[in-house]
Amino acid sequence: MSERRALLRRIRVWLAVFIVCLVLSGLTAFPLVHELHWAEDLLRSSASPVPEHFPGLMEWITRVRTGLDEADAKYPFVLYGTDWLAFAHLVIAVAFYGPYRDPVRNIWVIEFGMIACAGIIPLALICGPIRSIPFWWSVIDMSFGVFGVIPLLVVRRMIKRLEALERTPLPEPAATTARAL
Repeated sequence: MSERRALLRRIRVWLAVFIVCLVLSGLTAFPLVHELHWAEDLLRSSASPVPEHFPGLMEWITRVRTGLDEADAKYPFVLYGTDWLAFAHLVIAVAFYGPYRDPVRNIWVIEFGMIACAGIIPLALICGPIRSIPFWWSVIDMSFGVFGVIPLLVVRRMIKRLEALERTPLPEPAATTARAL
């Protein structure tokens, strides 16, 4: 396998994993009410050490679940915002199909994703306190930007190498060179 094809294959594998993560992240934003009930039940189970060792986490999960239950019962339109959040993840995942098809031409999508990952940090630091989100939860939110940018940095570096390879002319076959002499 040529170096160019191997590099293109690695780029596509990294992008496929990134796309799958975006899609899963988006899909899990739709059933938030059910997910919080499931998470709370799981964390409260007798096998879980969370209530004993992390009471603040249990209080937070219960508070969020209660808030979602009340919003769902009285103001379900508020949860429509999380539907849009889910949709945004799915749309952004579709955008990464461009670099999957033609990485060099669509490197801007990778750079856009890197900017979006960087933007998570100030958003969490500014909006978290405004919305009374515990700092440790904002740190979890910020980790999505930190961990999300890593594969994008790797892919961007590989795309730059691919671009350099594409600018390098391929060596002519020996038979063609011999005929030219």
